[in-house]
Amino acid sequence: MANTLLIKKPWITEKATAAAEKANQYIFLVEKKATKPEIKKAVAALYKVEVTDVNVVNRPPKRKRFGGARKGVQEGYRKAIVTVKEGQKIDIH
Repeated sequence: MANTLLIKKPWITEKATAAAEKANQYIFLVEKKATKPEIKKAVAALYKVEVTDVNVVNRPPKRKRFGGARKGVQEGYRKAIVTVKEGQKIDIH
């Protein structure tokens, strides 16, 4: 798998923005089969930073009801929380 294709998009929320400012951590939505070493290489190559740590969170699919009788499934996803070296930054916006 090509490294840059592992990262789908940055995860931009209030909590993610606060983590970027305080702890130098950035959150990305990644492919479900991506591993930590692959994510580390992809972020380093794409944003030209030194990655110190990668944590991943898997959110499983959830069953949902839409209206009264219609049922569906909300898709699951995988997030990567990437910590970059102190003093380096990723410009996501």
